[in-house]
Amino acid sequence: MRLAAILFACFMLAGCATRPTGVLAPIAAAAPDATSVDMLVATTREPTDNINVLFTGERGSAIAYTAFDISIPPAANRRVGEVQWPRRLPANPEREFATLSATPVEGSGAAKGWLHEHLPKSKRVLIFVHGFNNQFEDAVYRFAQIVHDSGADAAPVLFTWPSRGSIFAYGFDRESANFSRDAFEQMVWRVASDPEVRDVTIMAHSMGAWLAMEGLRQMAIRRGHLPASIHNIILASPDLDVDVFAKQWISLDGPTARFTIFTSQNDRALALSRRFAGNIDRLGQIDPSAPNYYARLERAGIVVIDLTALRGGDSFNHNKFAESPEVVQLIGTRLVAGQKVTDSDPSLGEVIGATAIGVGQAAGGVITAPIAVFDPALRRAATP
Repeated sequence: MRLAAILFACFMLAGCATRPTGVLAPIAAAAPDATSVDMLVATTREPTDNINVLFTGERGSAIAYTAFDISIPPAANRRVGEVQWPRRLPANPEREFATLSATPVEGSGAAKGWLHEHLPKSKRVLIFVHGFNNQFEDAVYRFAQIVHDSGADAAPVLFTWPSRGSIFAYGFDRESANFSRDAFEQMVWRVASDPEVRDVTIMAHSMGAWLAMEGLRQMAIRRGHLPASIHNIILASPDLDVDVFAKQWISLDGPTARFTIFTSQNDRALALSRRFAGNIDRLGQIDPSAPNYYARLERAGIVVIDLTALRGGDSFNHNKFAESPEVVQLIGTRLVAGQKVTDSDPSLGEVIGATAIGVGQAAGGVITAPIAVFDPALRRAATP
């Protein structure tokens, strides 16, 4: 176990490049060719008077809302899938992400007003929940990158929970996710029950998948159902015990939302998490074609996108969903847009590098590199 702890620490350190912290104080002006992302941030973190930080990793007494405008460098100066962190402060908006504004939004009524003002014609909302070891600014800038690079036609809402941003705070972060279940449930219910909102996608990464599933489970039990406007639930590299997920799924009582899970069997972060969790498989590293998982996925109608053969942007293959240009754009142009990844489209193979249909047995044969899509509905349609 000591060796595992050392390896885990090395993993987390390897994923954190040296950079200044406290990047949220607004700069004077954006670069001429830069673009920007407006987002609403809901958090259960403790606020601070430090304008560079705004919220700490500790637990707050109530949910707080802030509207952000984040500047993204011109396309010529960045790679899709990457957050260009400032090398020094203030940030250079020509080449780095920068904060243009951070405005407190007082209360759920004002948050509703922001949402109505920023809803696109599609009336879609994308809610994102981050994972373990995220400072407040980490979550804000990563979501800005996802929103920008995915091209999602949706109003972006970030739910960020108390994380100390420390490699040694796994237990605190886990309990903070539990601490935030009520607030997450309330926020999602308000958004999804708003008559102006037609379509909600919830996307959760790593430990955030635990929080999202617990919040949705609690909502289904407390209120009797999930709102019909929740059309998509995306779990990216979920750090979630497969047996616990099965129980959570049962509590949802046949949800109408489409579930998509991004997995990678070479996710080294989840491999270490598995060791800490009693060697029970983590949902984000399963082999969906394995007989025991294949049958359960087929019964549930859950689509799995296996990214094992795709090269990751980090050495531990834990952030492929956001760092791969093809995958992050797939999220925005297909999943959030309400399309199936396996919809018939001649260009799909060119976009993601493969056409893979079915679970284990495809109508036209599965090509496993770099992306394999396991869709039970298509397999049943192809079965005589």
